[in-house]
Amino acid sequence: MTPVAAGYKPQVAVHKFASCDGCQLAFLNLGEDLLLLSSLVEFVHFAEAGPVNPEAPVDIAFVEGSISTAKDVERIQLVRARSRFLVTIGACATAGGLQALRNLADGQAWIADIYAIPAYVESLMSSTAVAQHVKVDLELWGCPVSSRQLVAAVRALLFGVAPVEERDKVCMECKRSQIVCVMVAHGLPCMGPVTRTGCGALCPSFGRDCYACYGPAENPNTQALTRRLEGLGIAPAAIGRRFLSINNGAAPFTEAGLRLMHDHD
Repeated sequence: MTPVAAGYKPQVAVHKFASCDGCQLAFLNLGEDLLLLSSLVEFVHFAEAGPVNPEAPVDIAFVEGSISTAKDVERIQLVRARSRFLVTIGACATAGGLQALRNLADGQAWIADIYAIPAYVESLMSSTAVAQHVKVDLELWGCPVSSRQLVAAVRALLFGVAPVEERDKVCMECKRSQIVCVMVAHGLPCMGPVTRTGCGALCPSFGRDCYACYGPAENPNTQALTRRLEGLGIAPAAIGRRFLSINNGAAPFTEAGLRLMHDHD
């Protein structure tokens, strides 16, 4: 990994696939910092912010959204071929997103039940992470991704430094910030013990339980958390639905959720 040469303005693209645009807004929400970033790099493709040139070769390509159609598969391969670094941002791009719930059901039956002419719907029967189709250089998890993480990733890549992935659990963030544990103090079904940080423990800081927006942390002990949540009186099916939520396509959550739903049946 080499730093950008002096005097050269790196080319950056932000691509959208199947998603809600929330992770692109993480760029726009930078406010004045986005203006500063724009003075350091050139956004050659970022439809939500103005420039449209999806075929331009770039140094860094940020990709939001899951791969949900046959055309998506072709397009992500082109994005990869034209990018020096490819960074996936958000739950949809890193784990398939909420739309990956279709992977747990009979997608063809759903389409047939909803649409008068199913043949017009070109969706694949699965919603998958970008990394299942092309090489990804860095994954930034979250729903939405953190603006702070975006800036840190750009800074590291431009200086030729490998970005540091945050894999600590939300519980560690709570301890560092001296946030009272909502599970211990209030009996809330918090997912913090198995969820990676990055959000700054946002929900617990307001007295709410974590919903696992940032996906599985390193070495997530899903069985231990399941036992703890059952001890709070929560039914297995309800616990399973918490795993099979925003990041249901992430393997540790998929396995835990399906196991609980199966035990319930």
